[in-house]
Amino acid sequence: MTMRRIATLFACCVAVLLALGLVMLYSASMTQEGEKFLIKQSIFAALGLVVFIAAMAMDYRWLRKLVWPGLVISCLLLAYAAVKGREINGARRWIEFGSFTFQPSELAKVVVIVMLAHYASLYRDRMKEFTGGIVIPGALAACALLLVLAGKDYGTTMLLGLVVWLVLLIAGARPMFLVPLGLAAFALICGLLMGNEVRRARIDAWLHPEKYEKTISYQQLQAKLAIGVGGWTGAGLGNSRQKTGFVPEHHTDFIFSIIGEELGLRASLGLLFAYGLLCWCGLSIAWRASDIFGQLLVIGLTFLIGVQVFINIGVVTMVLPNKGLPLPFISYGGSNLVMLLASVGLILSVARRATDKPLVVAAPLDDNPFTAIPRHT
Repeated sequence: MTMRRIATLFACCVAVLLALGLVMLYSASMTQEGEKFLIKQSIFAALGLVVFIAAMAMDYRWLRKLVWPGLVISCLLLAYAAVKGREINGARRWIEFGSFTFQPSELAKVVVIVMLAHYASLYRDRMKEFTGGIVIPGALAACALLLVLAGKDYGTTMLLGLVVWLVLLIAGARPMFLVPLGLAAFALICGLLMGNEVRRARIDAWLHPEKYEKTISYQQLQAKLAIGVGGWTGAGLGNSRQKTGFVPEHHTDFIFSIIGEELGLRASLGLLFAYGLLCWCGLSIAWRASDIFGQLLVIGLTFLIGVQVFINIGVVTMVLPNKGLPLPFISYGGSNLVMLLASVGLILSVARRATDKPLVVAAPLDDNPFTAIPRHT
C-alpha cells in the first residue's frame, strides 16, 4: 500500500471516530444537559481542526527548535495546575479560564514525546549507554512526570510513563536497563497508590466489587451492565437507560458503555477495529518516515493514542481499576481533543515527507531487538 493511501486511511479513521464521538456525546447527554456538551465539544473540534491543519502543513522537523522552550512552558503550567489548579476527585490538573478549563498534562504528553524523539535522533550513538540512553532522557521526562504526579493525576502519570518507556525501548535503550527501571517505577506508583486513601479504595473496589457495589464500584458495575444490556444489536441510538443517572461519567470516561448499550457489540467491535486500524496506519507511517526523528515522533504519538484506548476500555469493562482517562476522539474534553488532533496533524506531516519504501535499517546499536535506526538522518 502506498504512503498516500495509508495517510488517507489514517485520516478517515480519525474522521469516523470524531464524527461518532459528536453523535454519541449528544446522545449520552441529551436527557440531562441537552446540547450543552455537544456545542462545547464542537467548538473544541473546530479549534482542533485549525491546529490539525497547521500541524499537517508545517514541516515537523521545525519542532526541534521548540523542544526546550516547550518543555519549560509545559512544566510551568503543570506546576501552576498542581498548586493553584481546580481540584476534582482529589486531583489538581485543570486550569480555569472562565467557563472553560485546560489540562496542561495534555500538552505535556506531546511535548515529552517530541523531546524524546529529538534527543534520541540527536544522540543516537549514546542510546545504548546507561547515562546517555536512560539517565538523561529519563530525567528530562521526569520533569514533566513528577509535576503531573504532584497534581495527583496517577492515571496520566502511568500513561505517559509507559509511553516514555516504550519510546526509549524503540530508540535503542538497552532492555537490561529499561526493565529494572520500569519495575522500580511501577513499584513506586503502587506504593503511592496504596498510600492514598481514595486510590487505595478504588483498587480494593476493583478487586472486590461486590463490597462496594453501592459506592465506589457502582459506576463500573453499571457500565458493564449497560454493555451487557446492549447485546449484539444495541437498544438503538438515543435509547440508553443507563445515561439517565446510573453511569455518572457517561459523557466522558465511560462513554464506551453508552456506545455498547445503544449500538451493541457489533458497533463496539467496529470501534475497536477503527482504533486498531488507526494504530496500524500510524506505525506504517513511522516505518516509512524520512528520518529517525519523524519515526520516533510518530511511534510515540501512536502509542499515546493506543495505550489510552486500552486503559479507557479496560476501566469500563473492569479489566483495570478506575483511572479517569478519556476515550480518544470520543469522550468529552477540550484539551484532550485539541491535542489529539494536533498529534494527528504531526503524524500526517511526517507522512507527507515519507516514502513508499521502508527506511534502510542499519545494524542494531546493541542487543535491543526492537531498535530500527536508519542509515540517514
